[in-house]
Amino acid sequence: MPNPRKSFRARRGALLTQILCGAALGGLIAGDVLAQDSTQPFLLDPIIMRARDADGNAADRATSKYVADAELDRARMGNLRDLFQGIASVSVGGGIPVAQKIFVNGVDMLNLAVTVDGVSQNNRIFHHVSANAFDPGLMKFVRVDAGIAAADAGPNALAGAVLMETVDAADILRDGAAIGGNARLSYADNGRTFSRSLTLAGQHQGLEWLGYLKSATGDDYKVGGGAVLGGTAADLQSSLGKLAYESDQGHRIELSGQRMRDDTLRRSRANIGDVIGGRPYTPLRRYDTTRDTVALTYRNTQAEGMWDPTLSIGRSRVTIGVDQPDFAGIETSVGRSENRNGKVENRFHLSDRDTVTVGIDRYSRTSTYADEVTPGLTETAKNTGIYAQARLEPTETISTSFGLRQDWQDFTGVDGTALDVSGASGNAAVAWQATETLRLRAGVSTVFGGIVLEDNFIFDTFSTYEGLRAARSRNATLGFDYDAGALRVDGELFASDVDDARNVVRGVAQNFDFDSRGFNLGATYDWQQGFLRASYSKSRVRVNGATASSFAAQDYGTPLGGVLALEVQHNPTGSAFTFGGSVQAAQRYTHTADEGEVALPGYGVVDLFVEYVPPQQPGVTIRAEVTNLLDKRFADRATYGADFDSISPLFEPGRTVSLTAALQF
Repeated sequence: MPNPRKSFRARRGALLTQILCGAALGGLIAGDVLAQDSTQPFLLDPIIMRARDADGNAADRATSKYVADAELDRARMGNLRDLFQGIASVSVGGGIPVAQKIFVNGVDMLNLAVTVDGVSQNNRIFHHVSANAFDPGLMKFVRVDAGIAAADAGPNALAGAVLMETVDAADILRDGAAIGGNARLSYADNGRTFSRSLTLAGQHQGLEWLGYLKSATGDDYKVGGGAVLGGTAADLQSSLGKLAYESDQGHRIELSGQRMRDDTLRRSRANIGDVIGGRPYTPLRRYDTTRDTVALTYRNTQAEGMWDPTLSIGRSRVTIGVDQPDFAGIETSVGRSENRNGKVENRFHLSDRDTVTVGIDRYSRTSTYADEVTPGLTETAKNTGIYAQARLEPTETISTSFGLRQDWQDFTGVDGTALDVSGASGNAAVAWQATETLRLRAGVSTVFGGIVLEDNFIFDTFSTYEGLRAARSRNATLGFDYDAGALRVDGELFASDVDDARNVVRGVAQNFDFDSRGFNLGATYDWQQGFLRASYSKSRVRVNGATASSFAAQDYGTPLGGVLALEVQHNPTGSAFTFGGSVQAAQRYTHTADEGEVALPGYGVVDLFVEYVPPQQPGVTIRAEVTNLLDKRFADRATYGADFDSISPLFEPGRTVSLTAALQF
């Protein structure tokens, strides 16, 4: 009888070998991944992203979700909703990038440890603006650890972690090329949005450089039915610069810097269409939002044995300036959240499959608010953590992962209140390859969450921090993976409970309990020329034991109910065309009505596309797409306020026809 784990590794290894030999999905430009051969279409599936993860087969990655190369390429000229639309358990609400908020298993990503190129993000800022605005065009790797995060994922990972890595020169250049790049142009008729990006990269004797620029501009878009929604025009500029050197011995040092800016008129509350019957505000006002990240890292790409160190330092900063025409004496209010962090760790390779990672990390976070009337108000938090994570495979069919953290946090409030808190975190996961095709998995964790920095646009309302406590979470998952080659099915039950989550009521710092529970199901069927992929997620969030509205759970979660994502793609044999489409749907959710609000309506949205790669020009891709084909008037299930009859939510764009041209050179 064949060994199930070895059989799985053999299939995975063969799959990866084909990719490394230059196969590509349906003619998609792989300029951000690999040089391609348009005559040999091949599916770039999340299983490949898992294989690229050094710990992809570890037990603590069992519930991780990877954004496939195909999904990354599709979203290059889009936004975070495009990036995650194939993963039902990751929901993105808000029709424009500055308002888009991300939820994993119903939990706001504010409660996950989020890193970009190893730099942790200080995510909390003005509640009407997203704290997680990232440009998909920069990304080469995105992983979401839902619920349970390993100790080395970082501090305060209450409900998991999200790791993003930006593209390197090697991801852009053709094999053997010293210089190269890619260019993309895109036009969408709804909102007359024109997007363009340019990436240039080079390498010489171990020295690498990369530069990336992107701009998207346009007019306000129309929602389903044809009404124009003011304050939704595209006005996004982003950039990335990288410089790296790698020696023949594998010593690699890398410096990167990125910026993303959105500066134009938005809805008075950028994440809401209108408030009905409330205090009248100017319909539109200027929001100036800037996100910067700088990272410096060292690692050895050839390390093995007992010495495999990683060192990283970095800074992330989000600044939001908001005009205040409705408040006497105030013209502009400014909020700034800044995070400085560093990490030193070493991985001990006990064998070719057993490792132990130990390290120390530290961050210093500052959140500030100021306007013409209110002087600068600041909260700060400094955290030092030590950790160890073991990933061991005691038998050919069993993999285990377990880890511990200890964190010490110093918190200072706007009035000078000083709070010193500390706590331990632990996690454990196991995966058992029961048969050649079936893997069973389970995991648990308890996480010290510390005291989070609050929304800095409400700092001026604070009166006391008395009684504020550090948060702690408990997470559990139980699931399976069935892999029969062409057909793969997976599913899991999940539960995340957060005790003593921070809240503010009439200026008084308080705590409440929050939880999200539900299940995920997924299935993929591959054939030589394409795939069919479906995922379904159902979750229910509660605050203090009661079903929560999007307001009651704000900054911790949102009511989602049942959400479905379906994708299909096919490249006929010998054809230069690839055809595909997707369905995004949500079931009617009545629990919010049970709590005195309105039910969330169900919806289904269909997108279609066709791509063409000229046989004589394999570096060129032309893509035509229709999104929201049926012109539905809907707000994504993760959009704030749709469960209130006093709120008109920020509706998604109606039917949109777009054309994208891409060139690799």
